[in-house]
Amino acid sequence: MQTIFLLFILSATLMANTWNAPHNKKEMQSDTLFAAFSSAPKHLDPVISYNANEWAFLGQIYEPPLQYNYLKRPYTLEPLTLTEMPKVTYLDAEGNPVDELDSSVAFSEYVLSLREDIAFQDHPAFAKDEKGALLYGNISKEELEKIEKLEDFKVQTTRKLSASDYAYAIKRMAVRQYHSPILDNMSEYIVGLKTYSTMISKLAKEKKEKGEKLDLRLFDIEGVKVLDEHTLVIRIKGKYPQFLYWLSMNFFAPIPWEADLFYQQKGLIAKNLTLNWHPVGTGPYYLAKNSPSKELVLQANPNFHDEFYPTLTAEEQKFSQVSSELLGDSGKKLPFIHKVIYTLEKESIPLWNKFLQGYYDASGISSEAFDQAVQISAAGTMDLSGEMSQKGIVLKGSVQPSIFYMAFNMEDPVVGGYSDEAKKLRQAIAIVQNQEEYISIFMNERGVAAQGPIPPGIFSYEEGEKGINPFVYTWKEGKRVRKSLQEAKKLLAEAGYPNGISEKTGKQLKLHYDATATGPDDRALMDWRRKQFAKLGIQLVIRSTDYNRFQHKVRKGKVQLFSWGWNADYPDPENFLFLLYGGNAIVNTNGAGINSSNYQNPKFDALFDEIKSMKNTEERKEKIDEMLKIAREDAPWVWGFYPKSLALSHAWFKNVLPNAMANNTLKYKRIDAKLRVEKQKEWNQPVLLPLVFFFFFVLVAGVLLHKIYKNRQKAVIREVS
Repeated sequence: MQTIFLLFILSATLMANTWNAPHNKKEMQSDTLFAAFSSAPKHLDPVISYNANEWAFLGQIYEPPLQYNYLKRPYTLEPLTLTEMPKVTYLDAEGNPVDELDSSVAFSEYVLSLREDIAFQDHPAFAKDEKGALLYGNISKEELEKIEKLEDFKVQTTRKLSASDYAYAIKRMAVRQYHSPILDNMSEYIVGLKTYSTMISKLAKEKKEKGEKLDLRLFDIEGVKVLDEHTLVIRIKGKYPQFLYWLSMNFFAPIPWEADLFYQQKGLIAKNLTLNWHPVGTGPYYLAKNSPSKELVLQANPNFHDEFYPTLTAEEQKFSQVSSELLGDSGKKLPFIHKVIYTLEKESIPLWNKFLQGYYDASGISSEAFDQAVQISAAGTMDLSGEMSQKGIVLKGSVQPSIFYMAFNMEDPVVGGYSDEAKKLRQAIAIVQNQEEYISIFMNERGVAAQGPIPPGIFSYEEGEKGINPFVYTWKEGKRVRKSLQEAKKLLAEAGYPNGISEKTGKQLKLHYDATATGPDDRALMDWRRKQFAKLGIQLVIRSTDYNRFQHKVRKGKVQLFSWGWNADYPDPENFLFLLYGGNAIVNTNGAGINSSNYQNPKFDALFDEIKSMKNTEERKEKIDEMLKIAREDAPWVWGFYPKSLALSHAWFKNVLPNAMANNTLKYKRIDAKLRVEKQKEWNQPVLLPLVFFFFFVLVAGVLLHKIYKNRQKAVIREVS
């Protein structure tokens, strides 16, 4: 009877709790987001980091001057820490104001007016003694013995953001020893940055050798002026409208001088207490825990300034194709989520299973889980599988501002050049590279066949018939159709290779494709590549190597064909067209250029020089259309595909909208914790029947054993008597 009672109690307990839950019960019931990471961030210093994995954290902690509107499409910049968009004045060589269209424009001056209500997170670097000196500016050895983590500092406080914090960030960018990935690029634009970088980098080396701190407040950049506490002026060379996009990146996030000097203390560096590991920002969150072998935790910043969920007019909503559901929180104060727990998950399958159980609020789709999550129709459209739909899971997808392509080395004597024959050879190869098939087989339909270098969502991209590449596709019955194999063979014959045989040598055309495909999983892809060329009678020789060797060969121009890709730094066509600009060709830059195909067309280059400093007007679009026409005919690339990102989220995870350019989107999202707990209980009910049978078996076995024991005792007693 007692065993049955215990079984009843156990059953009731299991029914009342999700006994396999990996998270704290109170946190699951709160507005805490549960997420995962597979590899720990290596750099959380905003001047250094240029990695999406790291920006997922940095974007929530730091605030550059500008941000992308979360809802508007196409991607639209707006003030973040500024009172308004930067005011731009154009100057001649003597510094006199001139009209934007004046040919004498030598400089552009950007005036940034900061809000006055923004403060940094609490941090010991800001603490001061009664005399106003930094409390922890020079920590003694005795004090250091008591310090292992930032929380060990008893006094932590804040201060207001100032224009000098943004200037200080640019000064840190200039220090070569910090290895900022954009220093060389910005040195070409920000007046005086190159000279300043040479001087300050030399000084930084000297200071390090002497064991002294480097205080950047003592040295100014010619083109970066702090007018007052809330006004910063940045002067750049010429006209460069894309500079505004850079002002939305973490490289331009404010760095307080107190934090920089605080973290330069040798004792703290020895304890791994550095800006690279413990950021100091003004954003909606701060890094409360950094344990890369287990978890990272973001906590809502109590000092965060007022910011509200965006609102849209009816016209903006329609134009941006935003659902009404995404506007339900319009005007409400941010952030909605007050804690984020990122747990290390090295394997995709455990992560996926926990997502299905409701213990992670969102998930990507791995190749192993794709068929379980998504079903593809005969027309190639994607939708959730029945299992996912029943759980109320939501599928969000968007075409990324990226392109993956196969490039021809235009300096190569066989596939390069600009003659009609050379163009037709490349066009024929482009036709038989069936990107739709590639996307279906190797991408699970997660891509769109590219028609040129500019992806969807970027100014001057065209949908429909206007946007097709007429050298590879035709437009039939309202849709894009790839040209036939017969048309490709005709072009090949006109190029001097009928059926793949050279008219000059009588031998089969043999081409070499360099790739980083070195593993067994890449064999199918390489076989597919060979088959595409074989359609034309061309033999494709695969030359596989590791990525470092591959990159070296491309930089030296010792390749014939190869595949590469590009992700947008900012949503402007210039950021894609410069991949084909002759001035950026590897042969013209000693291997440092980003034009890896060595494409050089004087007409294309002349148009690029015009559009790179133009605003998005109809005139600019007409010039870009002409550039696309030239590039499509020359065919320096097989244009490849624009990748699609797919992500799943549970019904309780609200305000989820893909935004490929913004990195600070966490503050807009919301958790319905009540619904989450309900679903977790529903999906994780314990299966009690085996347990009941087990206890019943134990009970019966116990009774039988007890009877056997009693009978044996009686038999012993009888024998004795």
